[in-house]
Amino acid sequence: MEGTSSWDFAAADPCDSLFSAAHFTCGFRCDAYDHAGLARVTDVSLDAAGYSGSLSPSVWSLPYLQTLDANENRLSGRIPSLPPSASLLQLRRVALSRNAFSDEIPAGNFPSLEELYLDGNRLSGSIPASTASLPSLRRLELQMNNLSGGIPDLRSMAVLTYLDASDNAISGPLPPASSLPASLVELSLRNNALEGTLPPALVAGLPKLQVLDLSHNRLSGRVPSALFSHPALEQLTLSHNRFTSLQSPGWWRPPADGGGSELVAVDLGHNRLGGTLPLGWVGAMPRLTALTLENNRFSGMIPTEYAMRVASSYRAGSGGGAGVSPLARLVLAGNYLYGPIPGPLTGVKEGEATVSLANNCLFHCPKTFFFCHGGHQKQPTVCRGFNPVIP
Repeated sequence: MEGTSSWDFAAADPCDSLFSAAHFTCGFRCDAYDHAGLARVTDVSLDAAGYSGSLSPSVWSLPYLQTLDANENRLSGRIPSLPPSASLLQLRRVALSRNAFSDEIPAGNFPSLEELYLDGNRLSGSIPASTASLPSLRRLELQMNNLSGGIPDLRSMAVLTYLDASDNAISGPLPPASSLPASLVELSLRNNALEGTLPPALVAGLPKLQVLDLSHNRLSGRVPSALFSHPALEQLTLSHNRFTSLQSPGWWRPPADGGGSELVAVDLGHNRLGGTLPLGWVGAMPRLTALTLENNRFSGMIPTEYAMRVASSYRAGSGGGAGVSPLARLVLAGNYLYGPIPGPLTGVKEGEATVSLANNCLFHCPKTFFFCHGGHQKQPTVCRGFNPVIP
């Protein structure tokens, strides 16, 4: 397909008479009129049709532009910078996902921009500090690029609800809560090079957060207990890090008023978490339906309460309380859990739930139970070497 570099918007507006319906209308909308009553371009939207070439800087010369959408094409080169004197006061959406743009993210004066999609390109450099000067931005997608450096101070972005910078090379510690907008609902920094601890203050400083994905990084230390009593958090993914323990509040119990944790899915797999599985922990998360703790260093016996949340009798409503969800997924494989299989699990049929107890230190886990599939139990010498109390 023809490259967009041949579109000289500065020389000719696609909405004037030169570009009539018989000549050039594909991808353009002209829903605004200037003071002279002339139609002006408001939308430039290209289908995913393999358009190649570069993006012409003259696209920023359309003062009435509201939407620029060229997702899933083959556009390359640098995203043109907005001239210092220009200001696109009506631009609300820029979508350039899944192209081949490279170089750094340009700065620009876009006071009304609400959505910015730059994911799936080859952008490099750091996330510019000027990003914080987009006061109306609600959604920022930067995943699947080659971005590096740290997360800039974004506290001034008072309406930002969605930030995804996954699958980059962002490094350093997690940003402090004071540098992130309290409006965030979803935060994903998966598959980067972040290191250090996960401060409890970061969690407390984001009261509206519903989805947090920090998996595939180098985070270490304790997993804060504040995550499990957060008033809004529903999905927590911290897998493939270096966490060593769960910070305990001293006790876990369901809140008497039926409030408390909103967590539905928790994935802490592939860390270095040790100790016993916390008693009362599952009960303190009444909406929880998926718990993944595989490939850690947990030891001790599997608490009966974990099994009860999975068991068929519980799923029928005879084992819990009002408003308590059954566990449809419980993955404990690859730990050092020992003892017998909890009785309630033996009545669970394959297809009723996803359960895995493989590669532990259980006394007897026959293949007749579906949750024993996927690997043998560890050798007794390995289990005794990790936990001498195992006979």
